[in-house]
Order: sequence, then C-alpha cells, then structure tokens
Amino acid sequence: MNNSPDIFIPDGKDTNPSIARTTHLGIGAHQDDLEFMAFHGVIECFHSREKWFGGIICADGGGSVHEGPYSGSSPADLVRIRTEEQKQAASMGRYSFIAQLGHPSSGIGSGDRVVADLVDLLGRMHPSVIYTHNPADKHMTHLRVLVAVLEALRRVAPQHRPQRLLGCEMWRGLDWMDDNDKVIMDVGGAEHLAASLNGVFDSQIAGGKRYDLAIAGRRRANATLLDSHAGDKITEAAFAMDLTPLMGADTSDLVDFTLQFVNRLRDDIQMNLRHAIDQ
Repeated sequence: MNNSPDIFIPDGKDTNPSIARTTHLGIGAHQDDLEFMAFHGVIECFHSREKWFGGIICADGGGSVHEGPYSGSSPADLVRIRTEEQKQAASMGRYSFIAQLGHPSSGIGSGDRVVADLVDLLGRMHPSVIYTHNPADKHMTHLRVLVAVLEALRRVAPQHRPQRLLGCEMWRGLDWMDDNDKVIMDVGGAEHLAASLNGVFDSQIAGGKRYDLAIAGRRRANATLLDSHAGDKITEAAFAMDLTPLMGADTSDLVDFTLQFVNRLRDDIQMNLRHAIDQ
C-alpha cells in the first residue's frame, strides 16, 4: 500500500492551489470510474476558467480483468499501467488534479486509511458538487468507497462539504428509479471528448471489457428511453441518485435511504399492473 497519494497536476501548477481550486470533484474506486460516471463534471469544467474538475481514485486497480495483450501482466504491472492511464485521462480532460490513493480493494472500508486520505484531501478544498458511486451499485468495492466517502464527509468541517453529493451509475444503471427521483445529467454534445477519455484505458478495453461502448450505449439509451411520449430533449443522459441528505449523517441510515427508492419502484409497478388488469 502506498504511504501517500500519488497526486498529479496536469497543468503543472502547485499542488495545494490546484486542489483548492476544485469545484467539481469525482471520487471513484478504480481508474476509469470517473470518466464513466462523473463525465458530467468533466464537461462542466472543460471549457471554463472558473470551474475545475478534480478526481480521487481509491483503489490501486491491480485486481482488474486482464486478458488479450495484457494477459501476462502481473498485478504490479497493472497498477503501474492503470495509474499512468489515469494520468493521461486527467491531462486530456484538463483536470485540476488527480489523486490516486493506491489502496488494494480489500483494504477499503469506513474506518481505515482511505477515510483519512479523503479527509485530508477534502479539507483542502470547497467543492460545490461531489460525484461518487451510488448505494444500489452491485460492485462491493464501489460500495465500500461510498461508505468511506460518507464517513469522510462526516469528519470534515461543514465548509468542506459540497452543496450536492451525487451517487452515479456504474455497475448498475439507475433507469429503474422513479423519474421524479432521478438526477438527470445532460452529457450530450461531447462525444469526441468522451471517446478520447474512454479510449485511454486500453488495459481495460483491449484487456477484455468494452466499457467504452457500454457506457456510450447507456447514455444514449437513458436519453431516448426516458420518456415514451415525447421526443428526445437531450441526446445523452447520465442518471444519479441525490445523496445530499446523507452528508453528515450516520451511515447506518444508508440502507433505509436506498430502499425507499426501491419501494417506490415496487409501488409503481404494482399500481400500473393493477390499473392495466382492472381496465
């Protein structure tokens, strides 16, 4: 495990000012998570002089799927390769900074060094929004990162908490949520940037997972299938769950908070089916 985060500043500025200027922050488990789930923040800042996207990656990436040309790579090789890929993406996306904490996935939780690292970094900035994993995600490392993020936000002073905390789609889409509950993020009009960022992660794409095609397809599907009775208002959409009410709260509330959305889905299915049967 690394003793300190690997912090990279794409434009070469000093570290602390680069962290402090961050307005949109993505916190993900693995290299490429931010480009897939927090792309809204990237494009919000890409052409701006006042807004800056920063990123934090918690896991070292050594346990990822690796096939094809990467089949002979050791876990240490993958850590090195994926770390460099993430830095390339940060440069291409004009990030303010990218911090890679380098922890093994098995070591991420609510009471460990990851939380301390997050507290330190959050205490050096005042982001307006944080994008992280959603609590209905089916990837255990993603859930552990979310729990660590919530714990870190409890520990930092209120002025370092964002105005909004969003749980984004990754290993489970959020199209199932009630439309009134969805945070709908317009991510259209930047397909070339998205393709460029996604394509940086060759170790994952050529290594056995076509995340680039899958994520682009999800965004397009989200926009088109959002409303069955109206034309498409946007070309690509990413969905998120608003986790802002959880900031500063005990993480024991996370299960009930998440299940309220599931219960609303159940109620909606039940109501619609009964209406169809009774007609």
